[in-house]
Amino acid sequence: MRLTATLLAVGRAAYGVFAWISLLLHSSALALVLAVLPDLGVRRRAAKWTAGAFFRSIGSPIRVDGPAPPDGGCVVVANHSSYLDGMILTAALPPRFTFLIKREMASVPLAGFILKRLGSKFVDRADARNRQQTARDLVASAGQGEALALFPEGTFDARPGLKPFHSGAFGAAWRSALPIVPVVVLGARRKLPSGALLPRPGPLEVRVCTPVASETFRTTKDLMRATRAAMLEQLGEPDLARDVAAADPRDDRPVEARVPSGGRPAEATD
Repeated sequence: MRLTATLLAVGRAAYGVFAWISLLLHSSALALVLAVLPDLGVRRRAAKWTAGAFFRSIGSPIRVDGPAPPDGGCVVVANHSSYLDGMILTAALPPRFTFLIKREMASVPLAGFILKRLGSKFVDRADARNRQQTARDLVASAGQGEALALFPEGTFDARPGLKPFHSGAFGAAWRSALPIVPVVVLGARRKLPSGALLPRPGPLEVRVCTPVASETFRTTKDLMRATRAAMLEQLGEPDLARDVAAADPRDDRPVEARVPSGGRPAEATD
C-alpha cells in the first residue's frame, strides 16, 4: 500500500512538472508570435490555438458543450476556481473576446505581456470606483459589437462553490440591454486548486448556457439572480452567496430609478 501511494505521488509530481514545462514552452512561443503579429484578431486566434494545444499536450483537451455565444456584443460571465480559468476560456471561446483581468496580472512576467498583446483590460479589484468605471467602459464597447468575458466573483480559493458576484458589469449590461452568456468551467479547481504548486491530471469541460436576455429583467439584481441560477444548475457546487447576509448589500437598498434620455433606469451597482 505504501509503495503504491509513493508511486502515485511520484507520478503526480512528474505530471505536474511536465505540465509547467509545457506551459512555459507554449507561452514563450506564443509571446514571440504575438510580439510580431500586428493584427489583434490574428493574435487572438494564435492564442486560442496555443491554449488548446497546451491542454492537449498535458492530456486534458477541453470539451465544450452548449450553444456558441451570440454574434455581436455580449458579456460572457464564468465561474472562477483556478489560475487556469483564463487559458481554458481562451481555448474554448471564439477568438473575439476581450477579457477583464485583475490589475496584478499586468506585472507578471510573460503572462502580463501576453495579456496586453491580446487586448485584455485590467481592473483594480480593491477600488470599487475603478471596477464600476472599467465595467461601464467595456460594456459600452460591447454595445458597439465587441464581446466581453469576465469572472464576476473577482477571486477564487480552495472552497468549492459560487461566490457572490460583483454587480458592476451586470448593471452596465442591463442598462445597455446586452445579452449575458453564463459559462461554467468544470475540472479546473481539481486540476490546479488554490494553493497547489503542481497541476494534477484530470478532464476539463466548458458548458455554455443559453444566453440571458438582459432587457427582460426589471432590475440588475433580477438579472444577476437568473445568471447565478443558470450557472449553479450546471456547476454542481454550493451557492456561497447564501452564506453571507447578501451577495451585494447595495443591491438590496431601495433605489429611486432615474431614466436618462434614451436609456434604461439607473441602478446602484458595485
